Amino acid sequence: MLKAYEEMRKIDVRPYCEDREGKLYLNWAKCIELLHENGAEKVYWIPVPDPKTGSSLRMTDTVFSDKNGVTNRCYETLIEVVIDDNTYRMQSPVMNGTNPVKDNSMSQQRVWNSMCRSFVKCVAIHTGLGFNLWLKEEFNKFENAIPTTDSDRATDAQIKQIRLLGDIHPNLKLEAWLERNKVTWDTLTREQAAYMMKAIKNKYGDE
Repeated sequence: MLKAYEEMRKIDVRPYCEDREGKLYLNWAKCIELLHENGAEKVYWIPVPDPKTGSSLRMTDTVFSDKNGVTNRCYETLIEVVIDDNTYRMQSPVMNGTNPVKDNSMSQQRVWNSMCRSFVKCVAIHTGLGFNLWLKEEFNKFENAIPTTDSDRATDAQIKQIRLLGDIHPNLKLEAWLERNKVTWDTLTREQAAYMMKAIKNKYGDE
């Protein structure tokens, strides 16, 4: 029998996680292994096909277009998770990091990644395993949403410091980071710059 929720939540899954752009991800296979190691006898998940199409990919009928004419819809996947005598369902968007996947980059791999992430998240919600990873991620979103009046352009000193950190850690893709957040060096705010420096220092332990 699987251990109680509070016991499972105390398991430190960080040593088994992969670091992707500053976020920790628990591999679905390792997640299953950890469940078995902690008492589960039966663990698996299966996709639930869209009844209209028979595909694992679910989508809205409405098509959206961005300023470049690239189209996309609201794409989601639905899976069924079985852990011993319990069955759960989890529906999640198909995302590329924090961005929705668009038609020109949709692939079977994207769909698979969405279902794998759904499985790990579903396990966290219902068993406690890895829950603290998601708690930290949601807290960071909440923290970033705090309204402030510090919306002036980032200072030259802030930008210089960020670029210096980029030189110290050449694996940082600062330009991609800015693009993903839809800002440039010229539109970066003081608040955003402060968050970038904090995130880099938290990741690398810079003083």
